[in-house]
Amino acid sequence: MVSCETRNKLIHQVISFCFLAILLHPTTSSDLFRVGLKKRRLELDDIRASRVIRKLKHSQHLTNYPSFATLGGDSSNQDQVILKNYLDAQYYGVIGIGTPSQEFEVIFDTGSSNLWLACYLHPKYKSTKSKTYIKNGKTCTITYGSGSISGFFSEDNVKVGDLVVKNQEFIEATREGSLTFLLAKFDGLLGLGFQEISVGNAVPVWYNMVDQGLVREKVFSFWLNRDTEAEVGGEIVFGGVDPAHFKGKHTYVPVTRKGYWQFNMGDIFVGNNSTGFCEQGCDAIMDSGTSLLAGPTTVIAQINHAIGAEGIVSAECKDVVSQYGEMIWDLLVSKVLPRQVCKELGLCVFGQETIIKTVGDKERSSVLCEVCEMAVVWVQTKLKVNETKEKVFEYVNQLCERLPSPAGESIINCNNIKNMPNVTFTIGDNPFSLSPQQYILKTGGGYAEMCISGFSAFDLPPPTGPLWIIGDVFMGAYHTVFDSGNLQIGIAEAT
Repeated sequence: MVSCETRNKLIHQVISFCFLAILLHPTTSSDLFRVGLKKRRLELDDIRASRVIRKLKHSQHLTNYPSFATLGGDSSNQDQVILKNYLDAQYYGVIGIGTPSQEFEVIFDTGSSNLWLACYLHPKYKSTKSKTYIKNGKTCTITYGSGSISGFFSEDNVKVGDLVVKNQEFIEATREGSLTFLLAKFDGLLGLGFQEISVGNAVPVWYNMVDQGLVREKVFSFWLNRDTEAEVGGEIVFGGVDPAHFKGKHTYVPVTRKGYWQFNMGDIFVGNNSTGFCEQGCDAIMDSGTSLLAGPTTVIAQINHAIGAEGIVSAECKDVVSQYGEMIWDLLVSKVLPRQVCKELGLCVFGQETIIKTVGDKERSSVLCEVCEMAVVWVQTKLKVNETKEKVFEYVNQLCERLPSPAGESIINCNNIKNMPNVTFTIGDNPFSLSPQQYILKTGGGYAEMCISGFSAFDLPPPTGPLWIIGDVFMGAYHTVFDSGNLQIGIAEAT
């Protein structure tokens, strides 16, 4: 028989255990704040549009270094936004601005930090209709490759899911330049990146959610549904994570530089073969606003060659291999450092030693230098596995033929998907594989169906680059957590 004293101790222990469990698991699904995402079927024009946006985002601050925002949530005090999947390429959701609320469809972008609204062909924000509008008027310009978006700042309440962010700064665009055609599919961008890359140093929406006490945890998470037939394109959860969105445990990696959600990535494998490009580590960013997975041309050409994707033949590439291939081989065999080889050949010397007479000469010299450096990486990769010289240069010439088109994309025979290899990225010392079904995007239908490689060339110059942009192709396969409180990113298999 149990004594009263013993029974009281047991009761006390049970109560203590329950209290501890509550402390350790304080959130409920009702605390989650969700934003639903919508999506539409991918079209080739949307790939091109995405490329322009990528250039806009990643080129506007080559020295300041912009950030691209993401969507998130937690089981505690979380809000979720239902997202649409825009042509299986761009995911977007609905927000409201003003009182009463005026609705806009925006891309939730982990690769930028401002909220801005387009002006042409879209519902227009009417400040005179809002009781909570505050005039700001500060002008701004977002510059990209060949043009810019101009506008001015305004302030008003912004509704995201069930959350209302008060006095949020946002940009009303007044001129979109050549971006008008691609902005026709959505009304603007909501950036969830770090303030360090915010145009005008405007406080990002996510920062205000935290500062105004709207979420309990400084965490948001992103689940993308790659099923184009599904009604729900995905969800952003603010304030934590939804366990229904992932399997197993997350692998966490630290943010290495605030601005983008930047982290360090390890080696990349095609099948069981290393590309050799990131053995010593590569900088990468998680960017929900980029449709594909973009990286330096050197390794993208290797991956696309391995999966059978076709680009445009580069005459300069074959010219360099023909003229300098033997010398590249000899220098590498004699243990000259790979980064010194093209300098030794005189192809990458831009200083007092080289006089470049015209702009055309300068562009030509730059191209030859880039091609030489790619060839060095390719040859070095094969030397490591003791390939013969003949086989090495056969391989290099094949890569020349598989260089991506000037637009950066490559196409593939849709009938070959089932025979293609997995591509694996090493993150936090763990492998994250993409199957062909996950990294190939289909556009059109019937006789017009086209399959596009999910690997796109994008060469971002120093000091920001080189940089891998890990977009929706990867994020569709892996649930992603953005933890601004602990400056880390979590990755787990998506459900």
